[in-house]
Amino acid sequence: MPKKERKRLQVVISEEQDALLTRTAYELSSPERLISKSEVVRLAIEKIAQELGEGAHLEEYRAILDSEQVSDEG
Repeated sequence: MPKKERKRLQVVISEEQDALLTRTAYELSSPERLISKSEVVRLAIEKIAQELGEGAHLEEYRAILDSEQVSDEG
């Protein structure tokens, strides 16, 4: 069975965002299964897409993206 092809995406995140990502991966992990930061990102993408598909949190997400918390500027 061929391996599923995945696209790679590189993003620049702040130290604070990396710490949040690390903490989230740690909290989702269990002794039986360690969760990677990449898995957390994939989960977040799925959850956001699902919520937007249901019409939920649209304005909240826009407000977050418009704030300095998720700024692309260095």
